[in-house]
Amino acid sequence: MSDVKSAANLLFLREEELRQGIELLYYAYRDFTAEPDAMLARYGFGRAHHRVIYFVGRHPQMSVSDLLAILRITKQSLSRVLGQLVRQGFIQQKPGSRDRRQRLLELTDKGIELERQLSENQRQRIAKAYREAGAQAVEGFRKVMLGIISTDADRRRFERGPPSR
Repeated sequence: MSDVKSAANLLFLREEELRQGIELLYYAYRDFTAEPDAMLARYGFGRAHHRVIYFVGRHPQMSVSDLLAILRITKQSLSRVLGQLVRQGFIQQKPGSRDRRQRLLELTDKGIELERQLSENQRQRIAKAYREAGAQAVEGFRKVMLGIISTDADRRRFERGPPSR
């Protein structure tokens, strides 16, 4: 009897189920980014700008090196995006208090407002999906997403809980 039960429990690992999971991620990401993409286009920005604005807003006083570690992009790519955001008044850079060479980043009031606008629809989508799925499914989703993340260091970021404000 337990053999039948355990075989049924592994049906989600079939090729078709795995392919459907991949497709669901693509469709969800498309819809999750559609509205912010349209807003960003009005500024001549792209998704890299959105990611920088999001993470700097989420982690005020973050260093450029910490941002590079999260985004996993080249210094040159970040420099281009960050330069635009600084010049247009969305992000400010300050030297570190202990190491003056370190550049600490934070959103300006203008940047805070743009981040709020970009994230509002996304927060609503996540909240609606969480409400409809329920607590057990939300915890399952969290486990699946953590399982997809490649490095232990990145997974540990979520063990610490949300950043302090």
